[in-house]
Amino acid sequence: MDAMISVLILTKNEEQDLPACLQSVAWCDDIHVFDSFSTDHTVEIAERAGATVCQRVFDNWAAHQNWGLRNIRFRHPWVFYLDADERATPELAASLLRAVQSAGENVAFRIRRRDFLLGTWLKHVQTSPFYLRLFRPEKIRYERLVNPLSIPDGKVGELTGYLDHFPFSKGMQHWLDRHNSYSSLEARQIAQNRAAHSAFSLREAFFAKDFHERRFHQKELFYRLPARPLVKFLMLYFARGGFLDGHAGFTYAMLQSFYEYMIVLKTREIERAARIRIIEGAE
Repeated sequence: MDAMISVLILTKNEEQDLPACLQSVAWCDDIHVFDSFSTDHTVEIAERAGATVCQRVFDNWAAHQNWGLRNIRFRHPWVFYLDADERATPELAASLLRAVQSAGENVAFRIRRRDFLLGTWLKHVQTSPFYLRLFRPEKIRYERLVNPLSIPDGKVGELTGYLDHFPFSKGMQHWLDRHNSYSSLEARQIAQNRAAHSAFSLREAFFAKDFHERRFHQKELFYRLPARPLVKFLMLYFARGGFLDGHAGFTYAMLQSFYEYMIVLKTREIERAARIRIIEGAE
């Protein structure tokens, strides 16, 4: 496998989760840790494991990831990207090898991720478990400040096996702090989209053939819904069947609803500040 795939791991103070992540991709001979100037032992752990470390100050997700793909010198033509709190299962590792050996016209592959909370696989409550994580780096770009869209330049395939994700591995406080930051970026993104009059298509939200294009328009449609936090809870817990995930499913749906409310409040704050600046400028 190491003759065809490089690995890219994004980090910022990941001394707790990085060792297991690195162990899950130990089959690779070209691992790159793309670090945002960690202040803990992340870099030391990466270097001890034989990974190549590249550092850059984080600005936003799309810009950071795009910079990494354009500037990191990968040894192999394919890149498998994962975060430090994710693990490649052995089944996925075998699937990655098969995919690049018979990629055909595909320039990227979707991978199914399993998120865990309270020891439970959130099988139902996730909005979408599929992510583009194996790709030719010159054929992929990212858009949006946070929760970026992966835009492939070519055909996309789908892999078997799972990428396991442990977003609560550092505790609830860490998750809340991180999503407080994410909500600020989401609010900025919404404000930018509206200021630029970004094209939105109701038809594309439901009928776009490309999954990622459809997801983009669905998110824009969602931003326009009244009572968004409540809608999100109802969608995740009832429409998606989150109740089948038990207590973990309820907890996750509630957290996502709260996250959505933070975005709503921060978006209103940004737009209110913009209106005040316009009024003051007109006086």
